[in-house]
Order: sequence, then structure tokens, then C-alpha cells
Amino acid sequence: MTESVTIRGDLELVARTEHLFSSVREEFVCAARDLHTWNHLGARHAAQERMRNSGARRVRKLYGPAAPADQRTREHMYELAGRGARVRIAATALPHETIVIDRRFAILAGVDAPGGREYTVTTAPAVVGGVYALFEAVWEHATDLGVFLSDEPPLLDTESRTVLRALGSGATDETAARELGMSLRTYRRRVAELLHTLGADSRFQAGVRAGELGLHG
Repeated sequence: MTESVTIRGDLELVARTEHLFSSVREEFVCAARDLHTWNHLGARHAAQERMRNSGARRVRKLYGPAAPADQRTREHMYELAGRGARVRIAATALPHETIVIDRRFAILAGVDAPGGREYTVTTAPAVVGGVYALFEAVWEHATDLGVFLSDEPPLLDTESRTVLRALGSGATDETAARELGMSLRTYRRRVAELLHTLGADSRFQAGVRAGELGLHG
């Protein structure tokens, strides 16, 4: 490969960089806004599969601060962490997305475009080293996944929020269940699940906790 080449489109990128992913030995680092760094679903799955099967001894993944809001992205992050990768959340939005392999190759993503974004694949030592240094600077100020999520409000689906409002209204279980179209048993089970999610020992405490987290309504 010449020092730098420009590739247009996710599928072409995946096809032309297969040898890079298979050659990883020491370290794979990636900075991405979210799971949709590569918009084409087939390209995304291929890239994720290659990373799973790479021989990297050290994997680090850096996401933008908005990424954990999506449950699917959270599950993917936990999967990465479960396989030994280090995952952190950046303090601010990531203006560019990049991959660095063994400090020898860098893949730089361009801006989204109707015809597909352009990617620059480079082996130029000065460029690779500069990109890696920028990654390290952001990584140092980023927050580990577990710490970040421990400070985040729990995710509640629409039904859980409805149950939470019913708890706050002071209605009896029978009345709340009837108004929500649930059986009494189902309603009480959802209340118990809600208490567990909020880390509350009582319904009153759940209401207080929900208020602290801004989860009412």
C-alpha cells in the first residue's frame, strides 16, 4: 500500500482493508460517535466480526457521550468489555472517527455525504503517530464505561414510566392496574421491577429517587 489512499463508501472500505484487520497483533484502537460509524449494515457487521476475530492483545474503544443513550449500543459496549476490551466515553462529542492498528495503520473517516463518506487509509508514520497521540489525549480524559453508566439515569421504557406516574398519583393498585389495562398481578410485578431498577426499598423511595433523576412524566 502507498502511504495514503482514499476510499469511498463503507463496502469498499471493508473490502480493501480486510488484510489490515487480519494483521492486528498488538493493539486495535477505535474512536466512534456510535455504532453507526459505518452506515451500511453489511459493512458494520463485517467490521465488528473482524474485530472479534482479530489477534489484538489490547483493544480500546472510545465512544461519543451520546452513544450510551441507545440500549443496543450499551449492549454492544458490554459485549466488548466482556471480551476484554477497554471501553470509555469521551467528555465531548468526537469530531472525527478513526481506527489505529498496531500504530502502523490509521483509518480516518470523512464527513457523511450522499454518495457515501470518504475514508483515508494511511501508513505515513507522522500521520499515524499524530492520530494516535490525539486518541490518547481524549482517552485520558474519558470515563470508563462502568463509571459513566453508574452516574447515568436508568433507562425506563414507556410502560415503566406509566407505572411510575401511577405510583406518584397515589392511586390504589387496583385502580392503577385497571386504568393501565393490566391485571393486578402484572401491575404489582412491574412495580417490583421498577423498584429494583431504581434501587429503591419502598414505593415512596422510588418516587423520591425518580424525582432526583428527573424521571417523572
